[in-house]
Amino acid sequence: MANLGNNPPGSRQVKISPLTQRKAKPTRLRAPHGMGNLGANPANSCPLTLLGFLERATTVFGDCPSVVYHDTVFTWSQTHRRCLRLASALVSLGISRGDTVSLLLPNVPAMYEMHFGLPMSGAVLNNINTRLDARTVAVLLRHSGSKLVFVDPASLMLIRDALRLLPPGHPIPRVIPVEDPHEEFLGAPADTLTYKRLLNKGDPEFAWVQSASEWDPIVLNYTFGTTSQPKGVVHCHRGIFLFTLDTLIEWVVLPRPTYLWTLPMFHANGWSFPWGMAVVGATNVCLRRVNVATVYTAIASHGATHLCGAPVVLNMLANAPRRRRRRALRNYLNDDEATKAAIREDGWFYTGDIGVMHPDGYLEIRDRSKDVIINAGENISSVEVESVLYSHPATNKAAVVARPDELQGVTPAELPKTSTGKIQKYVFRNLAMEMGLARKADGRR
Repeated sequence: MANLGNNPPGSRQVKISPLTQRKAKPTRLRAPHGMGNLGANPANSCPLTLLGFLERATTVFGDCPSVVYHDTVFTWSQTHRRCLRLASALVSLGISRGDTVSLLLPNVPAMYEMHFGLPMSGAVLNNINTRLDARTVAVLLRHSGSKLVFVDPASLMLIRDALRLLPPGHPIPRVIPVEDPHEEFLGAPADTLTYKRLLNKGDPEFAWVQSASEWDPIVLNYTFGTTSQPKGVVHCHRGIFLFTLDTLIEWVVLPRPTYLWTLPMFHANGWSFPWGMAVVGATNVCLRRVNVATVYTAIASHGATHLCGAPVVLNMLANAPRRRRRRALRNYLNDDEATKAAIREDGWFYTGDIGVMHPDGYLEIRDRSKDVIINAGENISSVEVESVLYSHPATNKAAVVARPDELQGVTPAELPKTSTGKIQKYVFRNLAMEMGLARKADGRR
């Protein structure tokens, strides 16, 4: 019985015979003429993989900076070639498709390169939190079956202790230290294979290992739940590809940002931003240590536009003691009086600006102290008067300075200006003085 529901008047219910229903054959839609043989083929279909992001970055942003660490700067072309060298060298060491390679690294250039170079060899990337203890690291190495471990010099003792805790008979992964010329670590012996020496062995023209399927594993992360037992979370090329693009869309990330690495890349692969920053051709500013001084210095030095961080990091930055950045000038040339007035022995640089601090911590500059007009004992902000003048549609440019007044000391003098040139208040201030009194003591103008 077909249920017609609320049909218009005149409609009726129709009985359908079970026999008729059994004989009914599904209709087949025919493809339009000439399209019947279309389907997936190597020319129009390939597995989704985020490794192509790096190739695109090389083409689109080749000469733009990709990774910055202290005074080291790589371009996207250089990063691409370094990642190919890494992938080639790993294959020469016997790393093959599906092998797990682990990292114990902070946010240094090698850590960024690993997010492309390791999968390009077919290996599965496994980041390990550098803050874990040796017992937990040993558990992860055993469970993952890691073949190789790249280790920061600061974590060498940790990995040695972890390897001693592996069960008897378990294969010991090879350890490759990653040098950091900006840190005071003991150099590796000449016969030790380090990250730098490994790259030198690689081929910058290496044809990287393509994934056979977009469901091939690319990342192995470990999560620690309420049971305190680590769980290995496997991500495929397709999943990370889609998550990376989704994050960029949600963040509305425009091309060529400067991304400051305050979030550890070992934490959920830096929320996919190692790959996402290649999509938009970003400058990745690496930070080994994250504290108030390093973060604010990096923001000022590199003009960082984006960063990520856990709430504890954001709270640290938001609640840092308010202080002027110590980036003041050395002195004014041949002007000792101005230098002493601005740079004082209490350690502060006096700019001469007057401002107010709002409850939300925002500092608003109201005026220059020398531009404040004192009229009959009241302070008049020249900037506020200018803002009123600017509200009139006929005003293109305006400047407000003080003019002598016998009754009230000084009075504001409005000096509108055309669009040619820049307003120089000291010039107008001199002109206002030359104009003489705005009003005499007897009230006459």
